[in-house]
Amino acid sequence: MSDLMPEPAAVTGEQEGTAGPAPEPAAPAPLGVVRTPTGNAEVDARLERLADADHLPADGHIEVYEDVHRGLRDALTALDARPAPAPVPAPMPSYNNRS
Repeated sequence: MSDLMPEPAAVTGEQEGTAGPAPEPAAPAPLGVVRTPTGNAEVDARLERLADADHLPADGHIEVYEDVHRGLRDALTALDARPAPAPVPAPMPSYNNRS
């Protein structure tokens, strides 16, 4: 190789005969993210479900995230499906104010 390019072993940090085992991944740990209640019990329950991912390895997070996403999407769809509340009728004018 040229003087400008380092040897591949120097780039990767490995030297012949010194490659050791790969380090073990860290154990799952809570991130400590605070979940602020929304006031909607159904939505709050789904957001609390995110805490389940705190105790799973990264490859287990997708199941929790998909479940929460599905539940939140269903809650939003239900809002669209509900009929709007009936308008409150305007008060009738009073005809007792005759001069």
